[in-house]
Amino acid sequence: MKWILFFGALIGLSICGREKFFGDQVFRINVRNGDEISKLHQLVNSDNFKLKVWKSSSTFGLPVDVLVPSVSLQPVKFFLKSQGLEYSVTIEDLQIYHEMDSIAGDFPDLVSRVKIGHSFENRSMYVLKFSTGKGSQRPAIWLNAGIHSREWISQATAIWTARKIVSDYGKDSAVTSILEKMDIFLLPVANPDGYVYTHTQNRLWRKTRSLNTGSPCIGVDPNRNWNAGFAGKGASGNPCSEVYHGPHASSEVEVKSVADFIQEHGNFKCFIDLHSYSQLLMYPYGYTKKKARDADELDKVARHAAKALASLSGTQYHVGSTFTTVYQASGSSMDWAYDIGIKYAFTFELRDTGHYGFLLPANQIIPTAEETWLGLRTIMEHVRDHLY
Repeated sequence: MKWILFFGALIGLSICGREKFFGDQVFRINVRNGDEISKLHQLVNSDNFKLKVWKSSSTFGLPVDVLVPSVSLQPVKFFLKSQGLEYSVTIEDLQIYHEMDSIAGDFPDLVSRVKIGHSFENRSMYVLKFSTGKGSQRPAIWLNAGIHSREWISQATAIWTARKIVSDYGKDSAVTSILEKMDIFLLPVANPDGYVYTHTQNRLWRKTRSLNTGSPCIGVDPNRNWNAGFAGKGASGNPCSEVYHGPHASSEVEVKSVADFIQEHGNFKCFIDLHSYSQLLMYPYGYTKKKARDADELDKVARHAAKALASLSGTQYHVGSTFTTVYQASGSSMDWAYDIGIKYAFTFELRDTGHYGFLLPANQIIPTAEETWLGLRTIMEHVRDHLY
């Protein structure tokens, strides 16, 4: 199965010759004369950088496309700038987009790739839409991942989940029946600028990469930027804070892109946001201690999902509202979804409970994704049977 190959590449193995593209980028380098051609040859022929030329040209003025491994990004950028070579980054985070294209290409009757907007740094934001029906207004489920960029297990789990959905459709009765009644939209990387930054500069970066007027500090916490108890307790007005809520609700284009798409669609019944870490399964609210009107049902669904998740490897999740389970947190995606009428709104905090934290070992990626899938499927089955 292709998801096995994908995660083999992700954890640093080469399976069946598949290339390891996770976090790699494609640079387009302009060469204008013989001297620059010589410098480019020096670069690409260096054994230190492990570069691969994707598209070359023997004519001055035409660009050369070069695949740059993630570990070589900074030294290659330094070389290009020091030698006066002009370049641009044409493909960011090659592995994620490559896998999304692969899934959509392999299952064109079931999956399409939909552009919903762009990031602050103008990276495209794509969702995978899984659908067996015609039209845009079928009841739908939204799966969100990577809103906090350093939580790499969430993006990896999302991509594994995408491949699982297409591989199980027509074989697994639960998946097949869910897709016969509903569409699934999956956003693997909700904060693309921050995600790239974790690969190139700071592994533990959390926020977006937007500029803050009057402050040298960069970024907003995109999970404090939603219009749900905005700027309340559990968020900060300090742009240098990790939980800075931003100047106003949906100030971040990444947040606004998702919010606009969901509201324009108008028929989402479920919203699930994947995070790490802590092994929690939560439901509204986070911004207030007030009990959500559907709290009893949501708690029951979450407990069934946590039980299903634990059935695989024994991983234990704590269940409850965000406010009572962890802390007060205003401006979250889950609370926003619930407040606009999406009844089945949940947040997963994936493995682990703090031993590795955000630096979860690669050998835990597939076990985490496999067990999370059991919880996700349990929730989606309940939504399927309780459409409103």
